Amino acid sequence: MNMKFVTILIAGLLGSSATLASVTEHAHAASRTDSHEPHQESHEHKEAHNEEHGQHDHSEHAHDEHDDQKVGHEPSNGDNENGADGAVTLSPEQMTLADIVVEPLQFQQIDYQLYAPGEILTNGYTSYRVSPRVPSVILNRHVALGEHVEKGQKLVTLFSESVAIVQSQFRTAWPEWQRVKSLGQQTVGAQRYVEAKSNLEAAQATLLAYGLASSDLESLKKQSAQSLGEYTLRAEIAGSVLSDEFEQGQRIDPGEPLILIADEKQLWVEAHLSPNLDMSLEAGSKAEVVSAGKRVEAVVSQEAHTIDPVTRTRLVRLVVDNAAHQLHPGQFAEVFFSFRTKHSVIAVPESALIRDEHGDWTVFVEDHPGEFIPMEVQLGDAYGQVREIRGMKPGTRVVTKGAFFVASQIAKGGFDPHNH
Repeated sequence: MNMKFVTILIAGLLGSSATLASVTEHAHAASRTDSHEPHQESHEHKEAHNEEHGQHDHSEHAHDEHDDQKVGHEPSNGDNENGADGAVTLSPEQMTLADIVVEPLQFQQIDYQLYAPGEILTNGYTSYRVSPRVPSVILNRHVALGEHVEKGQKLVTLFSESVAIVQSQFRTAWPEWQRVKSLGQQTVGAQRYVEAKSNLEAAQATLLAYGLASSDLESLKKQSAQSLGEYTLRAEIAGSVLSDEFEQGQRIDPGEPLILIADEKQLWVEAHLSPNLDMSLEAGSKAEVVSAGKRVEAVVSQEAHTIDPVTRTRLVRLVVDNAAHQLHPGQFAEVFFSFRTKHSVIAVPESALIRDEHGDWTVFVEDHPGEFIPMEVQLGDAYGQVREIRGMKPGTRVVTKGAFFVASQIAKGGFDPHNH
């Protein structure tokens, strides 16, 4: 083949970008292999052609990637936008309508209240339960339910065979003792003197133990016309009659309650707390008691160390002054204990916490004005209506009110807080 023609052919195949040296090299190679490998020319021609087109395709591919980056997805200017990281953007109008409140987190000591249901009771230390001490029959009542009585006032008159026997003994022992005492021990002898005195003292002590008053014994000394066996129970304290569940003519056993008298100037409030609460209420701790629309201050008097077998709650007893008689035993009450955290903590309202679809607790952080991102947090202790959170830095702005609305807007965009 003509050498000049080969040189021109190879130059045309390699294109204008080939240098003269490369053209000459290819020309000599073609001359050496022309007679022995006729197919080599076709192969090199094909490789050169592919190389040229490959460079062209690579350029086009780079151009396509550049166009894709330029065209890429950009968020629209709508009211709600969910970014790739799960953020949601709300307009100022939406935040106002949804009443969304955003506040910065900060360390602080929390003042909080603990609620417990309770009941108002009579003060067991200032109340008095009237009951017979021997089998008796009720003859007559002298007071009615709710009546205020004074100390020593008659309450109920009863009859008892046991009382009649001892009254008869007292009537006999009293005049005998008067004679022996007037004669003197040396005259009557020591034995008779001691015996007469002992008989009187025994009868007198028995009658007092049965519930008779000293005035009743004075009547017996005077040999009054009072029927034997009859005796009257009187008020040992001043107060109000809170119960009188008996009827005239009823036979009643010893110890069975007849009348409950209580001084309502000071009452008990029994609060029921969860046994799982790790807290201590020292005597003197203050609390607020709300009952029948009245709010009064109470003081913890003692904390029970046992669990109520019926309600399975821990009982805490408080004392409340009731000089104005605003409260009454038997009323239900709401008890609010006041506390303050010993150390500064970061806490948010319970309404700021939302569970995501994986069951994790999250709060919504304001990354930019109007843009909110959910962040997982660890929960600490509860302080009334607020909850301690861990894993957040002071100064972080979080949604403290309206978190549910933010969560609903994120849910509309199919948000996954874990980016699964």
